[in-house]
Amino acid sequence: SFYTRRCITEDPSWSLVTVPHLTELCIQHIAHNFEKNPILNYLLPEHQKKVVDRLSTSLPLTVTANIVSHEDYWKRCCTERWQVCDVSNYGDSWKRMFFERHLENILKFFIPNTTDPKEVLELIPLCKGYVRKLEINQFLPPLRVDQKEESNDLSDAEDDAEVGEVYMQHYDLKDLVTALPHLEALHLTYGVKSCGMNFEWSLFNFTELDCSNLATAVKMCRNLKVFKLTRSKVDDDKVKLLARNLQHHPCLLELDLSHNLIRDHGAQALGKLISHSKLETLDLCNNQICHLGAQALAQGLAESSTLTSLNLRLNFVEDKGGQAIGHALLTNTSLKSLHLGSNNLSEPTAAVFSQVLAQNTTLTRISFSCNHLGLDGGKQLLKGLTNNKTLTELDLRHAEVEQETDFLIHEIVWANREAARLESLQHSTTEPL
Repeated sequence: SFYTRRCITEDPSWSLVTVPHLTELCIQHIAHNFEKNPILNYLLPEHQKKVVDRLSTSLPLTVTANIVSHEDYWKRCCTERWQVCDVSNYGDSWKRMFFERHLENILKFFIPNTTDPKEVLELIPLCKGYVRKLEINQFLPPLRVDQKEESNDLSDAEDDAEVGEVYMQHYDLKDLVTALPHLEALHLTYGVKSCGMNFEWSLFNFTELDCSNLATAVKMCRNLKVFKLTRSKVDDDKVKLLARNLQHHPCLLELDLSHNLIRDHGAQALGKLISHSKLETLDLCNNQICHLGAQALAQGLAESSTLTSLNLRLNFVEDKGGQAIGHALLTNTSLKSLHLGSNNLSEPTAAVFSQVLAQNTTLTRISFSCNHLGLDGGKQLLKGLTNNKTLTELDLRHAEVEQETDFLIHEIVWANREAARLESLQHSTTEPL
């Protein structure tokens, strides 16, 4: 009778385990009310983690940015928002990735005179501790009022003039980049991606005012090490302005102005920049530099003690320019990598570089691809390489060099590369731990 009554009053599935600990209830409550009362820093580390694991990724950044430092949370924020997330590109920091990409996104879709600038400026106190690199591959111009609706009798020429007036400058980066103390790399393209059937050249205007604003911003960005301004129709006048502002920059090491409209006068300004700055890498691929510009760059190279890499691929320097650069390398002792591909070079340039290869002990990589060095040019280079021990890469593809000469050159360069590899292995094994 007692036993029967006991069976009726007890629930066999009931267990003390099902009652949550008070700690667990508190953690749930804190996570649920986090937006109103984010008391994360008052908790023990193990309790902090439990709260963070329960936090929603849709919480306002004003709440989470300067309170939540747990990488797991920012990893969730990134992976829920973007399909491809390579954290190794962001110093292995998910929080840095989130803020850099979030800020880039706002800037890519910022429309001057339409988007409120506060959208960007309000982010500064939240992201300034984490943003080290910004890659903005489009800048939108202001929205254009359709002139044709207002006046249907405009001629094409008049309409083009109107377009020029209406498309004013893009977003001015000055207030933003000067407020980011850790910003080290800035990659910009002034243009519109995926404009489809609405394509107009005026969408790709990098105006004089844009250039002036940008030059001032970069000059004031004192920790900047890498500056890239590509595919933005940058011409000589704009390069002169940029070079003038970069001349005494304390940190800038890499400048990429590839795929622009730089001619000889712009190259002359850059030649002066090379000789007066700490610049290590200069990329001028796919511009319109001829022999006068190359000679100015060569003069800068002769005076530089820091430049290690120069890329002049896809220009028009020809033999006068190629020879000038070669002569500079008879005295320069800093340059390690030189790209002169597709510059209409022939045997006279190869003759000077034969002398360079015989004397220079700094150059490790040279490209002469897609030139007309010819059989004699190839033999000249081979002659210069006879006692060279430092060159580990020489690109002679489509340079019209005889096959046998190419093979013999390849053997020397390969032997140098192997010797360098063994030396670095030896060096790493003998280094103290």
